[in-house]
Amino acid sequence: MASDTVFGTFTPPGRAARLAYRPLADDTVGGLVDLLAALVTSGEARAFHPHAFDRHTLEALCRPAAGPRDEYWVAVEDRQVVAYGLLRGWSEGYEVPSLGIAVHPSARGRGVARSMMEHLHDVARDRGAIRVRLKVYRDNAAAIRLYAALGYRLEPLNDREFLGFTELDRLEKESAA
Repeated sequence: MASDTVFGTFTPPGRAARLAYRPLADDTVGGLVDLLAALVTSGEARAFHPHAFDRHTLEALCRPAAGPRDEYWVAVEDRQVVAYGLLRGWSEGYEVPSLGIAVHPSARGRGVARSMMEHLHDVARDRGAIRVRLKVYRDNAAAIRLYAALGYRLEPLNDREFLGFTELDRLEKESAA
């Protein structure tokens, strides 16, 4: 990795390693390509498909057009990209961003997903958002448990998906208590 700049860190319980949050940049694209390839290999890419997974698309996300910018972040642990998170919709003029995350299969079960979600909530709050939305497949039990634990209210969207919303000011008050 070309930069050692840490934008935020988190140490999962029982772990010595730390996560460093970085906006997606040229020097993290290769690691993100690896993470996304692992999702494809494991068959889990069907549940996470915000954009094409090729290097060209990811490099383009590093160079957004002028105007309100969507957010694309990676979590790095021991020089490996272990999670990817995004907040989209601002570029299209929406006030409520859509959140999406993916965690490398080798990094599951250690609090990485929760940590990335909390980081993205902070980013959204810092950008002035008061709500965040997401979609989740009904058969993604682990994600549904996480989202419910983080205060998302899930409603049926169609026969395959739920639509979830959470209020960020409520989350901030609960974490301060």
